[in-house]
Amino acid sequence: MSARVKRNGRGNRSARVVPLRRGPEGLQKAPSGIQGLDEITDGGLPRGRPTLVCGGPGCGKTLFALEFLVRGATAHGEPGVFVSFEESEPEIATNVASLGFDVRRLQAEKKLSVDWVRVERSEIEDTGEYDLEGLFVRLDHAVKSVGAKRVALDTIESLFSALPNPLVLRSELRRLFRWLKDRGLTAVITGERGEETLTRQGLEEYVSDCVIFLDHRVTEQVSTRRLRVVKYRGSTHGTNEYPFLIDEEGISVLPITSIGLDHRASRERITTGIERLDEMLGGKGYYRGSTVLVSGTAGTGKTSVAASLARSTCENGERCLYYAFEESAAQLTRNMRSIGVDLERQLKRGTLRLVAVRPNSQGVEMHLLSIHKAVKAFDPSIVILDPITNLTANGTTLDARLMLTRLIDLLKSRGVTALFTSLTTGTTDLEETDVAVSSLIDTWLLLEIVRSGGERNRALTIIKSRGMEHSNQSAEYRLSRRGLEILDTYLGPSGVLTGSARLAREAEDRAGALLREENAARQRALRETRRKAFERRLETLRAEFEVEDAEIERAIREDAERGEVVASDRLRMAKSRQAFSGRDARKDGIR
Repeated sequence: MSARVKRNGRGNRSARVVPLRRGPEGLQKAPSGIQGLDEITDGGLPRGRPTLVCGGPGCGKTLFALEFLVRGATAHGEPGVFVSFEESEPEIATNVASLGFDVRRLQAEKKLSVDWVRVERSEIEDTGEYDLEGLFVRLDHAVKSVGAKRVALDTIESLFSALPNPLVLRSELRRLFRWLKDRGLTAVITGERGEETLTRQGLEEYVSDCVIFLDHRVTEQVSTRRLRVVKYRGSTHGTNEYPFLIDEEGISVLPITSIGLDHRASRERITTGIERLDEMLGGKGYYRGSTVLVSGTAGTGKTSVAASLARSTCENGERCLYYAFEESAAQLTRNMRSIGVDLERQLKRGTLRLVAVRPNSQGVEMHLLSIHKAVKAFDPSIVILDPITNLTANGTTLDARLMLTRLIDLLKSRGVTALFTSLTTGTTDLEETDVAVSSLIDTWLLLEIVRSGGERNRALTIIKSRGMEHSNQSAEYRLSRRGLEILDTYLGPSGVLTGSARLAREAEDRAGALLREENAARQRALRETRRKAFERRLETLRAEFEVEDAEIERAIREDAERGEVVASDRLRMAKSRQAFSGRDARKDGIR
């Protein structure tokens, strides 16, 4: 059965699988209600057919069978019958109460019937022939009493342990399965693992329509549970091994095959929580839904970068899920207060969830499943793992890389931004990671210690940031009560100057600036003196010019006056002599 993935209002992919309709010829399936299993089996267990769940002791077979019934009764309206051949009804009710399964309430509501069938070999030997007629009668009564659609038998070895003849055993086994099929009951039958077969008799897996194998293995003193669908008649199904978790909510399976490279790429940007780091990332910060790696040696401040993002996210009203693999929640919040990052307030508000756990508490696949469940339940915008290198404590680098690959795909499919810190050892190139996940990262920040002049200072470099402009300059930063502060970059003959060298360079720059200012002041004073001298000289020349101009004006005026006097004298003289006629006098301008 194919499946369709719904998206929530924010455009993220949700984990819920919506079954598509089948044609009339398709195999009908009963949803198991077990998280992740229906996705692996493409819809659930075969309806009206038996499913064998086998495995060693402690792998979760009984819980699987009982959860199948409880989920069917509470979520799908299908009452069930649980037949136990090993534990009594009170023992079963007590054992699963811690998982939130109220067996007695379901019994009172006629949604579940629990029957304990005691099979004693000594009694069988005393009475002689052994067959299943008595079981069929009891089972039929229990089914009718609650109108059951589902049945679980736990475990089948106890039922057939008194049958040494394999031919009789096979016949009775087929008879049991046929009885269940004829009544259209969806059955889960548990079986103990054999030495070289899936079950002790080695027959059940052949007559079952669906076989699910549960495995509980211990590697390097760390236990891991895994599930595999061995066969499924009439249906496609996932064939890989899938990690599963048993916790207070029952069984959860992580269907890894459903995760792929079909996630959306958001164009929205979110702040890093560090103002000048935002500027180095094109002025806008990280892409939402991207993956960020902060790597560096011990003491470079990787956790401080992660905590800055957590605080800014929570202050913006979004949720952050923070996994701390080295510090307790109390220690982390105390340490971050020293740089002005208050995580305790966000914890009280409920926008921040801190999960402090040792990496070697469980295998990497169990960590993956735990994170998957937490992400689904808390629905964060940001997930932080600090540091991811500790995950290799429970396996190889390949195991950690595969786990992180699956986690990155999961988070990207939900539009969740992920930030990982990675501790780089002294023997590793700084531009490499011990977990080898750099190729999966969108933005990579490298923090390093710069040693010079007997000092240890810190520098930040953006190794890469896909899809955005970013600074290619290393920048010194400092951890103070104001947080992580990125300082101005000073370059020297040997590269970026940090610490005392940077302070000395700043002092030299200030002295040079002061010297230049003093020189400029002297030049301005000299220019002012010369300007004033020029103005004085100009004033003197202007005064001399005015004097000379006045003299010239007076000479011109006196010369004009003399001309008028001469002309007047000539006229009088001419009149007195009567030397000209009136016409000639007018011609000469004499009246």
